[in-house]
Amino acid sequence: MSTLMMKVKKLRRMPLHAAAAKVAEKALDETRTAYLSIRHRLAPAVLKPSLFSGFRSRGRFLFDPQDKERYAELLRKGGADTEIIRQADRICAHEFDLLGSGPVTLGERLPWHEDFKTGFRWEPRYYKRIRTVDLSNRADVKVPWELSRFQHVFTLGKAYWLTGREAYALEFQAQLDDWIHENPPEMSVNWTCAMDVAIRAVNWIAGIYFFRDSPSLPEAFWDRLHASLYRHGGFIMDNLENTGEHTGNHYLSNLAGLIGLGLYFGDIEVRGKGISGSSPKEWLAYGIRETEREMFVQVNADGSNYEASTSYHRLVAELFVLPAVWCRSNGIEFTPDYMKRLEKMHEFMLDLMKQDGRTPVVGDADDGRVMIASGYGRWAPADCRHMLAVAGELFDRDDFRAAGRLHREEAMWIAGLSTLRPYAAPERAPSSRPSAAYPDGGYYVLRSSSAYCLVRCGELSFHGHGAHSHNDQLSFELQVSGQDIFVDPGAYIYSADYRLRNLFRSTGMHNTVQVGGHEQNDFDEHELFLMREQTFARCDAFREGFFAGSHSGYAGKCGVIHRRVFDFHEGELTLSDRLDPVSPGAEEIREFTASFMLAPGAAAAQTDGIVLIRQAGVTIHMSFEGASAIQLEDSWVSERYGVRRASRLIRVRSSRPEGLSTRIRWK
Repeated sequence: MSTLMMKVKKLRRMPLHAAAAKVAEKALDETRTAYLSIRHRLAPAVLKPSLFSGFRSRGRFLFDPQDKERYAELLRKGGADTEIIRQADRICAHEFDLLGSGPVTLGERLPWHEDFKTGFRWEPRYYKRIRTVDLSNRADVKVPWELSRFQHVFTLGKAYWLTGREAYALEFQAQLDDWIHENPPEMSVNWTCAMDVAIRAVNWIAGIYFFRDSPSLPEAFWDRLHASLYRHGGFIMDNLENTGEHTGNHYLSNLAGLIGLGLYFGDIEVRGKGISGSSPKEWLAYGIRETEREMFVQVNADGSNYEASTSYHRLVAELFVLPAVWCRSNGIEFTPDYMKRLEKMHEFMLDLMKQDGRTPVVGDADDGRVMIASGYGRWAPADCRHMLAVAGELFDRDDFRAAGRLHREEAMWIAGLSTLRPYAAPERAPSSRPSAAYPDGGYYVLRSSSAYCLVRCGELSFHGHGAHSHNDQLSFELQVSGQDIFVDPGAYIYSADYRLRNLFRSTGMHNTVQVGGHEQNDFDEHELFLMREQTFARCDAFREGFFAGSHSGYAGKCGVIHRRVFDFHEGELTLSDRLDPVSPGAEEIREFTASFMLAPGAAAAQTDGIVLIRQAGVTIHMSFEGASAIQLEDSWVSERYGVRRASRLIRVRSSRPEGLSTRIRWK
């Protein structure tokens, strides 16, 4: 379907007066865009570097460059230095592994405008004239955006402090000078998303604190950098991502960027071509005010994020933590209520943590980060423990510290040295936690001494909009003795392949029940970030070792409610599935299919109605009451964006009036 047809389809769903207003607004916007496109092409809105001659920020950062020797010493004591230098050397060789690309050497000059995975290039032009997504090709705009976030700068800076090699400082200068030259303000694909503009700004500022005293970098370079960086602030303020139905991680990124830029530039105020009337002091005030407000918009009372994605929960937590710590280092505090809600976000991450320390990948996931302070090139998207390490120091909590004990370096850089316990101090592993319920977010955790089970049952993202939701109601994950058995399939990809995008968010890919080939929540195959709520899932009962829930996703399609019960005991999980008619006397529909997605590496075989699963020394026996057919299929699981691994999917069909009972035993 063409972009025009999709827009027409949207208009037809709107009331006539609203559609007319939308068309008029669009016509006005197009006229304005045409004018600005010509103006920027003829006279790019570049600030003169001389305006920043002699400028040096008086703001404090997350870490103090005066402590660089102590940081270097702690890195060496922790054994992190060798890997940091290895990763920095790869960066200097322009070798990157981004969004599933695998290690790729990108050449002498970095391809700032290119999806180097497919070779597609976005030609430089006015940013509002650039079509970032075209479902008819495989190009992924996230690739140039990701490279242009400059999250690798932190690693370059650490290597510089460890070795004193000026090659790292010169690489920092070369990359930024090249980017600034190739991406004039508002004239490339890297200006099309204010979120990425903000993340880039934050990482450039980090680089400044690492390299500002390098004898190899001339003052003229810092003037050029400051001119571009200031322009970033004005652009973000003029392109805030808060005009949709709901605000989310994009808007939070805008705010984090404004806070960072406001703290960095302080009282300086520059006027020039293309610069809005706002100043850094206004960026800071607006960013703080709106970040405080967004905490109570985007984070539920139980600490879960309303985007209904565990990966975006991690990203949003980072977007709330960084401004809080950065502001605190400059004598600015967020309210106690803000900090308490932020603490709850980390309690959520602690409670959802599996036996092996990872977190189930529920809903969408694009490996989004703001600042990668540790583990560049090696961090795992399904691992939130670096955030718990920071939270342990921020909130002075030993349970967070214990969970994040392998990620002390992250806490050192983000929370600061003043709060950090001795770097090499031995700490015990976190003790086993009880079952936990997060009804606002729709997550329920069942635990035993040997197993972990997460049940998904709750509202779709953005209060029913479903942008980052999957059809996963009453789905579950099971881990036994630290080994994944049944898992969520992940997200894999977004706009680069809309068919696979839709496959990975479909009902049939999740560990739940599908009736008559229907989706739990319908979605248009071309509307990749919309899934209006139809399930309205609810928890009917929850207690230690027991969960019962239901959803209405099939009520309007085939007149039934799906009900599922989890009975969780030591060494055993029993699932009970049944379909109840919506109204008495309605025609009963009993046939359905239950799916069970195996973790990659798990081997499965079926004999006489029994499925035997083996995974790294763990043996699982599955037996069924009410099954009419059992089938094993090849499938896929994605543990990080752009990467999928072969797996197996168990399909169990049932038409028994009493429903299907599945007994899962392990030893």
